[in-house]
Amino acid sequence: MYPRPCTGNIRPKFSTMPRQKTEASVYLDLYKLALEKKRLQQDLQNIEKRRQQILKRLALLEVQIAEQERDAQQLREAPPVVTNLPIQPISSQSANFNTIFLEY
Repeated sequence: MYPRPCTGNIRPKFSTMPRQKTEASVYLDLYKLALEKKRLQQDLQNIEKRRQQILKRLALLEVQIAEQERDAQQLREAPPVVTNLPIQPISSQSANFNTIFLEY
């Protein structure tokens, strides 16, 4: 399992030094807010893509589970199949091997 991040509120990033209220600082704050909004929208899109992938995988798993259960049910109900394969005894002639001794 992946470690779950803290599910608390998303906190804005603060500067360590407070700025004076000027037009430039207001535009800087607007820029930061726009960047955060864009980042959060991208995160939301990625989460939605991942959600769709998970839903597709779950649907596929449901189909596979149903198939496996159906196969198990058929095997449970079917009589066991016994195959009579001819058994060939091992003769001394077929077990004639050439042996080699190696010294090293």
